[in-house]
Amino acid sequence: MLGLEGLKDLDRALSELSKATARNVLLRTLKEEGRPIADAGEANAPKLTGELAQSYAVGTKLTRRQKKASKKESMVEVYIGPTPHPKSVQTEFGNAHQAPEPHLRPAWDSNVGRVFDGIKKALAEQIEKARARLARKAAREAAKLKQG
Repeated sequence: MLGLEGLKDLDRALSELSKATARNVLLRTLKEEGRPIADAGEANAPKLTGELAQSYAVGTKLTRRQKKASKKESMVEVYIGPTPHPKSVQTEFGNAHQAPEPHLRPAWDSNVGRVFDGIKKALAEQIEKARARLARKAAREAAKLKQG
C-alpha cells in the first residue's frame, strides 16, 4: 500500500481557493505529473507500426462508451494511457488469437510511487503560486480602490 500522507493538508489548502482556481491547480498538476506513466507506457508499447505508442496521452477526455462505463467520482479526473486505439486493450490483455503484451500496467507499477510523490510536491507548489497570484490581484484591486 502506498503511503499518501499530507494530502489532508493539501485538500484543506485547496478548499481555501475558489472552486475554479482549485480545479485549475489540480488539473495542471495531475496532467504534468502523470506524464511519466504515459511516457513509460509509450516506451513499453509494442512497436509493430508505432501507432499504439503514439496514441498515449494524458488528458481529461473519454469516449462516449468510456463515459457510460465509468461514473465521475471527483471534481478533476485525468486519464493516462492510449487513446481509444483499436489494439490497445487487445495488446495489453491479449485475446484468443494473441498473447498479452502489457505496456500500461508495467508503466503504472514502475512509476506510481514517484508520480504520487511528485503530485504532492507539485500540488503544494501550485497552491502557493495560486495564493501568491490571488494576493497580487487583491493588492491591485485595493490600489485601484485607493486611487478612485
